[in-house]
Amino acid sequence: MSVPTPVTADALSTQLQPAPVPSSSSSSSWPVGSLYNRFAAWRKSLDLPNPGTVENLTKESKQTLLNNYVFDGAKADLSKSLSMNPMFQVTHSFHLGSQTSPPTYHFGAMFANDKLFMHGNVDHDGNLTARFNHGWSATNVSKVQAQLSTQAGQSYVQLEHDYQGSDYSLNAKAVNPSPVDMSGIYMGSYLQSITKNLALGLETVLQRQAPGLSDVSLAYLAKYTSTDRNWIASAQVQGPGILQASYWQKLSEKVDVAAELQVVAAPGRRDALATLAARYELRMASFRAQLDSTGKVSAFLEQRFAPTFAFLVSGEIDHFKNAAKVGVGVMIESSSLTPEEMGMVPPPGVPSVPMPQP
Repeated sequence: MSVPTPVTADALSTQLQPAPVPSSSSSSSWPVGSLYNRFAAWRKSLDLPNPGTVENLTKESKQTLLNNYVFDGAKADLSKSLSMNPMFQVTHSFHLGSQTSPPTYHFGAMFANDKLFMHGNVDHDGNLTARFNHGWSATNVSKVQAQLSTQAGQSYVQLEHDYQGSDYSLNAKAVNPSPVDMSGIYMGSYLQSITKNLALGLETVLQRQAPGLSDVSLAYLAKYTSTDRNWIASAQVQGPGILQASYWQKLSEKVDVAAELQVVAAPGRRDALATLAARYELRMASFRAQLDSTGKVSAFLEQRFAPTFAFLVSGEIDHFKNAAKVGVGVMIESSSLTPEEMGMVPPPGVPSVPMPQP
């Protein structure tokens, strides 16, 4: 006759413990997570490229157009590199004899390494501008830009953050934000690759001058890049009735052209401006020419006689106003580094390779 095994208190409590019941939150979130994973896998299978930032939507055409290059009078930029890694450089800039601006002097300093970029500039009137960029990772960059001016209403601070996804880009920006009444200018943009060639986006701007007084505007963005990246077309539509379109094409290794169209069809104002430009890159020189619908013809030449010396010539003729502007300038770069550190000559013991003759 067998003797029954005694039941302990621990065993009895284990037998009487109720079976675990799956939580409603986990059961309800499981289909959502599965759907998101399927969508992410399908999105990754498309292998869409990153469309770039909204700020660089027309980067290629801006490098060809003369809007950021033409000047008048005489200018000189003297820079000196004190270090290469990390990079540290100082600059002295002079601008004299301009028809549109008084003589100016600027002193600038720049520091950069793998994660940081800092640039400061001060002029002879005491106006200070500064930029600070910090890369948290290859896809996250925070930016701060500020200006302290001696003129009332010209000082500002701008906070910005960029995030680059695999096939999209996000940007958030705030200009003169006030934590007290939330006044300021707030901007946000999103650019998404739809196909390997087409990207669409949206940009919104909130201007909050005072509590209860705000204005919101939207802009719709589009960018199309050819498969071989030899031409890029972009467009930006703002309400009401503002259109800006640009086209850039690389004709050869040395020649590229760009066209830009700006149309304003707002109530009470109708205006349009068309611009066509071309750039020709030589071995030691770069030449740009531009023509717009207002009758202005512009040209800009940058001739480098040495890697550290460049001569600039700029000219603009306005046929409708019968006016002309001419500018000349020099760019001189000097360094306290040795030729080996600058990479100009190989270090001792390494045979030099003869340079090809032109």
